[in-house]
Amino acid sequence: MKHTLLVELLTEELPPKALAKLGEAFATAMVNGLSARAFLDEGATHVAYATPRRLAVQITGVRAQSPDKSIREKVLPVTVALDKEGQPAAPLAKKLAALAAQAGRDSIALEELERASDGKADSFFFTYTASGQPLAAGLQAVLEESVAKLPIPKLMSYQRPDGETVQFVRPVHGLIALLDEQVVPLSLLGLQSGRSTLGHRFLSTKPQLTIASAATYADTLQEEGKVIASFNVRKEKIRADLLSKAGDDAILMPESLLDEVNGLVEWPVVYECRFDDAFLAVPQECLILTMQTNQKYFALTDKAGKLRSRFLIVSNIETAEPKHIIGGNERVVRPRLSDAKFFFEQDKKKPLADRLGNLSSVVYHNKLGSQAERNRRVVALAVAIAESLGADATLAERAALLSKADLLTDMVGEFPELQGIMGTYYARHDGEPDEVATAIGEHYQPRFAGDALPSTRTGTVVALADKLETLIGIWGIGLAPTGDKDPFALRRHALGILRMLVEQRLPLSLSHLLALAAKPFAGNANFSDPVADVQAFVYDRLRGLLRERGHAQDAVEAVVSQSPDRLDDIAERLDAVKAFAALPQAESLAAANKRITNILKKNEGVHGEVKAELLQEAAEQRLYGALTDTRAEVDKAFAAGDFSGTLKALAALRDDVDAFFNDVMVMAEDAALRTNRLALLNTLHGMMNRVADISKLAA
Repeated sequence: MKHTLLVELLTEELPPKALAKLGEAFATAMVNGLSARAFLDEGATHVAYATPRRLAVQITGVRAQSPDKSIREKVLPVTVALDKEGQPAAPLAKKLAALAAQAGRDSIALEELERASDGKADSFFFTYTASGQPLAAGLQAVLEESVAKLPIPKLMSYQRPDGETVQFVRPVHGLIALLDEQVVPLSLLGLQSGRSTLGHRFLSTKPQLTIASAATYADTLQEEGKVIASFNVRKEKIRADLLSKAGDDAILMPESLLDEVNGLVEWPVVYECRFDDAFLAVPQECLILTMQTNQKYFALTDKAGKLRSRFLIVSNIETAEPKHIIGGNERVVRPRLSDAKFFFEQDKKKPLADRLGNLSSVVYHNKLGSQAERNRRVVALAVAIAESLGADATLAERAALLSKADLLTDMVGEFPELQGIMGTYYARHDGEPDEVATAIGEHYQPRFAGDALPSTRTGTVVALADKLETLIGIWGIGLAPTGDKDPFALRRHALGILRMLVEQRLPLSLSHLLALAAKPFAGNANFSDPVADVQAFVYDRLRGLLRERGHAQDAVEAVVSQSPDRLDDIAERLDAVKAFAALPQAESLAAANKRITNILKKNEGVHGEVKAELLQEAAEQRLYGALTDTRAEVDKAFAAGDFSGTLKALAALRDDVDAFFNDVMVMAEDAALRTNRLALLNTLHGMMNRVADISKLAA
């Protein structure tokens, strides 16, 4: 018979940002624990519940008792179990007595044991049937394990009414454990299980709710307790209500804010509020961040993205007369917006350029100096990159110089998330060139996967300089990423550099950029040149980036294994490899190239120029002639950036290459012949791998 199980922990208000994770972790641990003990039928399902004051799980397909289990247990090696006369030794008697108690038997006879090899030597084995365990016994252990496994960063110690001190994320006041309609006797944190819980603090129809059965839990809470128990159902209701209230306006509702607000309410109701239009003179990013971070409100914009003076709140109270709720929230947000307005007006009184001197008092890293020292490195690097690109070096120098000045403003001090954004506003107010102002904000881009790249050339230059300086500097003082740890986001910086080089098709040498970035650190005793390691790291990130974009792994490896110094033509190289791989000659040529690569690796340093007079075999003469005839076509296509044409031209060599390996002994006994044939293969290898290492396409 299939049963439904409910377990609920009734708590004081749980941390809202952690609620979703806690709810899923509790439910998953309970299900896994019961499954491991064979208390769940095949196809058992579960529902996780999490509200500000409870964690719960409802599981269907639960067994009241686990099934009997056949257990085959190794007793002892024969040499230990029996003495020299073949009689039972003392260790065997002791082991059998313990096994008998375990199996619920009075005794176990030697004749009941199975003699078999354990893979090393003959041993005795005993097989018995262990009776199934009642759910109550198994569930107690599962509950304790599940609570112990919860991802709680910091436990709270508190005293029970009887004086016992216990620990949990927040005080627990109730425990429900129901198997269908029956209470399963459990104990946890000084509590005994029952069927009572609490509804909404203010809206519940009863001071205490009685859960009649495990299956009616969610309905009882919703109908009598005014609590929507499911985290996901509650979240989607909030989302739908927000969208409905927003009307024609766009609503700014990041998932993290939705989750946090959802963790604060059990019966969500959306109300509309307003603030004074005068605050719209403040940069809207400041107002939005203030509302989201400090008040957990949802800002609205018009279709053009301009902030509206109305906003939405999610309340935990439903009332026909919400004016007090609305008025209270409008009063609360006013001083927050006033602070933002004050910071903005005060910051504008001092130009960004006048703040630069104070960067020397801001530590960047104790091994790399102050922000002022870092700023000088970024400026020098930006100028060098601008000159390499033919961009305006004067604009790049000015933008790089001012790029970190807004760190010293009151607004960024209050809201670090606005760095760069506020720099753009203040630079425009100071009368800086528009491209400089834009670049100050854009130099942080891309901030995350999928973020937009800088839209201006100056922004791109400063963004490259900033990320290169961080990547080389931090790596150079021994803080390279390890495993999952990357506190300085060096992986993100590397991907940002790659995206700009690849997507904006910047004709820049990667090795030159890394060398430029390392140059200003010369003389720093804490710094060890990391360029080679960083370059390998960047190529690894490139492999991942290209695979994420749908390129085949062998094609990616064929291109990236060549360590291309410029990445602006990487897309064409990949397209060429894909087109080449579709040719009927590709498989044979890839296999031949792999063979050539292996031969040349074993004979490094013996390759010279091919001497036509030493070509004795007809097959090597034909291959040399084909190479000579094809070289001009290959060189022309490669010089024109026609990588597909380059590889397709090589396809004509397949028959001659195959014939060479069939008819010619490369490693001839005659040293001159051997060297000449290796030189021929080296010439072929160079032509075949100009676009990509096609040996990577071989199976």
